[in-house]
Amino acid sequence: MISHPEKILFPADGITKGELASYYEAIAPVMLRHLRRRPITMERYHRGIGAPGFFQKDVSKGFPEWLERVEVPKHGGTVHHPIANDTRSLLWLANQNSITIHVWPSRTPNLYNPDICVFDLDPASEDELESLRTAALSLRDLLEELGLPSWIKTSGSKGFHIAVPLDGKSDFGTVARFAHLIGKVLVDRDPENLTQEFLKADRAGRILVDTGRNGYSATFAAAYTVRAKPCAPVSAPCTWQELERGEVEPKTFTLRTMAERISTVGDLWAGMLKKKRSLNRPMEHLKKLSV
Repeated sequence: MISHPEKILFPADGITKGELASYYEAIAPVMLRHLRRRPITMERYHRGIGAPGFFQKDVSKGFPEWLERVEVPKHGGTVHHPIANDTRSLLWLANQNSITIHVWPSRTPNLYNPDICVFDLDPASEDELESLRTAALSLRDLLEELGLPSWIKTSGSKGFHIAVPLDGKSDFGTVARFAHLIGKVLVDRDPENLTQEFLKADRAGRILVDTGRNGYSATFAAAYTVRAKPCAPVSAPCTWQELERGEVEPKTFTLRTMAERISTVGDLWAGMLKKKRSLNRPMEHLKKLSV
């Protein structure tokens, strides 16, 4: 049951809490396979996106008994993250005005071993579409050099997310080192347009190759989640061919266009779940490239 479904969450577009909940209910059949057993951080907007929102990780008090949770260690204590394994849980998240669902790159019970490696290409502005496409394709090609298939999705914000499915045998430290080395090699090949400098003041207009989504307790925007931005853009899977043809941009897909998108192309990330890879050989090859 959605409380106050008439509440406006996206003022410029008239998108209500009820419409957000209906979206998550409709997308559940394709979204849940990518979401199941991953610790979640909620990005909540009680007054809609026109007012400041907040992030919430812990659901240790005041939450329904049926909601699945996972207790994870943190410095000085523990955190009880929600888990969404079914449609009811997705709807509960929406009822908390949780517009964006952020997830760990690992799943219970193997919390210390990611099953996905995520790269976030973050341009300095939204006008750098051509250089952003070039960076994404360069990253794909580098991963292919290492024998690793990759999948891409729009971020729903300024950039693209590129993902590599893993066999879950490498721990967070190994995956984080691998991702950082990938970023280093990519930047070394195109230092004029790419950087690993996190602070915007140090980027000099270059695209950030953000590899920080791969550490313990780090999160990324889940596939098919809505972003808290005008028009309710969705972080949606797309194809490399669509990117090459210039048919997709970071905010191409929205809450109101995803039904048609799914009916046309289905879940473009479904095949990723069957292509899990070891990092052992790619890491050895990568070390030679990064010397």
